[in-house]
Amino acid sequence: MMLNKTQNFWILTALLFLSIQFATGQMEEKARPIIENGEAQVVQAFSDPSKWIRHDLWVETSFDSDGDGKLDRMHVGVTRPEQTETEGLQLPVIYESSPYYAGTAGLDKGIFWDVKHELGKPGKPRKHPNVTRLGERPIISNSQIQTWVPRGFIVVHSSSPGTGLSDGAPTVGGQNESLAPKAVIEWLCGKAKGYTEREGNQEVKAYWSTGKVGMTGTSYNGTIPLAAATTGVDGLEAIIPIAPNTSYYHYYRSNGLVRSPGGYLGEDIDVLYDFIHSGDESKRERNNRVVRDTEMKNGFDRITGDYNDFWAGRDYLNQMGSMKAALLMSHGFNDWNVMPEHSYRIYKKAKEMGLPVQIYYHQNGHGGPPPISMMNRWFTRYLYGVENGVENDPKAWIVRENDKKDNPTPYEDYPNPKAENIKFYLTAGAPAKGKLTTTKPKKQGTETLVDNYSFSGSSLAKAETTEHRLLYITPPLSEDTHISGVPKVKIKMASSKPAANLSVWLVALPWTDALNTKITDNIITRGWADPQNHSSLTKSEPLVPNKFYEVEFDLMPDDQIIPKGQQIALMIFSSDKEFTLWPEPGTKLTIDLDGTELTLPVVGGNL
Repeated sequence: MMLNKTQNFWILTALLFLSIQFATGQMEEKARPIIENGEAQVVQAFSDPSKWIRHDLWVETSFDSDGDGKLDRMHVGVTRPEQTETEGLQLPVIYESSPYYAGTAGLDKGIFWDVKHELGKPGKPRKHPNVTRLGERPIISNSQIQTWVPRGFIVVHSSSPGTGLSDGAPTVGGQNESLAPKAVIEWLCGKAKGYTEREGNQEVKAYWSTGKVGMTGTSYNGTIPLAAATTGVDGLEAIIPIAPNTSYYHYYRSNGLVRSPGGYLGEDIDVLYDFIHSGDESKRERNNRVVRDTEMKNGFDRITGDYNDFWAGRDYLNQMGSMKAALLMSHGFNDWNVMPEHSYRIYKKAKEMGLPVQIYYHQNGHGGPPPISMMNRWFTRYLYGVENGVENDPKAWIVRENDKKDNPTPYEDYPNPKAENIKFYLTAGAPAKGKLTTTKPKKQGTETLVDNYSFSGSSLAKAETTEHRLLYITPPLSEDTHISGVPKVKIKMASSKPAANLSVWLVALPWTDALNTKITDNIITRGWADPQNHSSLTKSEPLVPNKFYEVEFDLMPDDQIIPKGQQIALMIFSSDKEFTLWPEPGTKLTIDLDGTELTLPVVGGNL
């Protein structure tokens, strides 16, 4: 076929244009995720924030927790690479949900319960603050975005019920806090409805989602992934909870004792409710009446501290039967806010269920995610389906005392399988120091301490002599001693009153107050219990004054290497100024030394 001059001109022009595109790299293939060494890599085409698509919507749930006769809708924010729109690219999702995104109440004086009162007596009424809602559409949060969007994931956020622009009532561990993220995940999988407006009917589809979802977050934001996973929702493939609260009873009580989380003396579940209640102002009065002033008031029981149906319904260990998501758990051994037992109890149960599990522990306090490489391998394996062998990696990763948090030491499991329980017995020494010995001594009799909340635990541990604690120490360690697992105590005791606090610290001596003191230097682990619950966690009974009872309980799990030359000390006292109620000083606790012992899990079985 013959071409005229005009046709030749346009063909030559087109060829020239194509050659220029090729030479300048404009004919590159469509942007796609890149997986190398089992991890999703940063992709340049996904890394320009100005090209990210950000929008919000509302996902309809299966519940009506604010009582307005309509199913609650959760406010959801999406951040995704432009290629999910321009090139039809579908990607997996990293999802974080929170009650905090729209702001919280302040920590003004009076919002916490007054802890200065007798045990078994009600505290003074406290103030109820109001939250001023913050934030504007379409941005709910910027967390996770810089980490995961450039690596080829979509990031989704949602405000939990009764917070921000989400409908509903906050319940602090109630069923709606599990069903809300479940609905969002179902929407991401095409099984639930999303709308452009809170009240509208124009639907939004998640056509850019592969239907593979992973969740992560810290503290309350780390609790919600577990809550979602316990529903067994399809599409939630993996979770990485960081310092999650896995049981509100274990957060606000300890073996029957009313105990505050570290740093928040006088906090209880109703305080947290007020702190996060940033939702629709017109619904708050009703929510307060139904949830805070009825369900919580009738259930949380600050008088006895007993475990009951209210607390059982907010314990995720009881709800794990349907869970199938792969679990990478993260926590700090010196987290005295959300204590390390929270993660261990869930890790242990998930392992028993045969789920893919790993646990990462560091030596610091609250928060602290696993190294990004660990998280990346986890999400790449379960969201992209890449066979990177992560399920065959060591189960436990523990940051040693002098190492950086991104350099954990791998172990076969936690607790260390090589740990053996060593039983220690007590020899008399009050008001100074008695001894811990692995050989049961001859009859030692009793020793007595006098309760006085005015003295901090650290001052009691440092004191050479004091009537306000009993202290029993080992000889100097002949070699570095690796503790791994859950220490336990059995204390045979009598109280001069029908109710008493019982507190136990395990410490390393000599105590150091140097400027370069590390968080691991002094306190090894701790525990608290209510002697009134000596035989039942669900039913306390007043103590008969001066009658002896056996109280057995676990201390917080730990994995720590105590250096050679130091001494391990068991400290028994009553009111812990940082954590317990403050009854009038003077209660006497008498300890039967012959009926009291410490069980310590030690790697290798020798001190």
